[in-house]
Amino acid sequence: MKTTAGPALTAALAEDLDRLLSAEPEVRADHPDSVHSMRVATRRLRSVLRSYRKAFHRAQVDELRDELRWLAGILGVARDAEVRAERFAALAEEQPAEQRRVGWRLVSTERARYTRAHKDVLRALDGDRYARLRKRLLKLRDDPPLRRRLAKADATDVFTKVLRKDFRNLRALVRAEPKVPDEDRIEHLHDIRKAAKRLRYAAEAATPVLDGPAERLGKSAKKLQTVLGDHRDAVEAMATIRSRATAAAARGADPTPYDDLYRSEATAARKALADYPTTTSFLHHKP
Repeated sequence: MKTTAGPALTAALAEDLDRLLSAEPEVRADHPDSVHSMRVATRRLRSVLRSYRKAFHRAQVDELRDELRWLAGILGVARDAEVRAERFAALAEEQPAEQRRVGWRLVSTERARYTRAHKDVLRALDGDRYARLRKRLLKLRDDPPLRRRLAKADATDVFTKVLRKDFRNLRALVRAEPKVPDEDRIEHLHDIRKAAKRLRYAAEAATPVLDGPAERLGKSAKKLQTVLGDHRDAVEAMATIRSRATAAAARGADPTPYDDLYRSEATAARKALADYPTTTSFLHHKP
C-alpha cells in the first residue's frame, strides 16, 4: 500500500515535538545535558520544517520557524557556556599543577555564565511568548498546516526529492571550500556543518519511508556534522582564551599562562579537520 506524504510528515513532526516538549521539565530542573537536549530538539524541528517547507503552508511554518529560532538562541547561550566549561575543565586537568589555576578560572567564568543564562531560559519558559509557542507546537502536532496536494502525494517521491536537494546543497558547499579565502574558511566550514545537519535531520525524518538509503545518508551526514562541530567548539574555545589573555595583558598581568591552553585547543581544531576529507567521501556518489 502506498504511503502518502501527509501522514509520514505528521509522524516525523510528532516525534520531534515530543523530544522538544519532554525536555522542558528537565531544563526547568536543570538536569545534566537537558539544555542541550531541548536545543537540539528545537533546531531539529526547525530544520525539518525548512527542508520539507514545500509540503506546508509557508506563512504559518515560517512564523513558527522564527519562534523556534528565538527559543534555540536563548538555549544556545546556556549550552555554549556549558560546553566551554566542560572543555576548559578537561584542559585544566591536563596542565601542570602550577598552571591549572588559569584553566579553572576559565571554568569558573563559564559556569557563572551558564547560571545566568539558565535563569534567562527559565524566564523565557515562564513567559507569554513561549506559552504561545507551546500552543502552536501542540497544534502543529495535532493539525499540521499541510498543503493538500503534497499531503496526498507519494511519500517516497516527496522525501526523495527533499533529500536530493539537501544533498546537492551540501555537496556544492563542500566543493566550493578549497577556493574559499583563508580568512573566510572557518565560517564556510560552519556553513557546511549546518548543511550537513540539515541533511541529517531530513534523512532521519525520511528513514521510516525510505528505510536503508535514508538511514545511511543520515549517518554519513552526522559524521560530517560531528567532525565540524568538534572543530567549531575548539575554535570558539580558542577565541575565548585569546580574549581572556588580552584582558590579562591589559591589566598588566602575564598572559603567557593562557598559551598552553590555546595551543591545546588549536591542536584539537587541527585534529578535527584531519578527519574532514574522509567524512565528505559520501558526497562523491550520486544522491
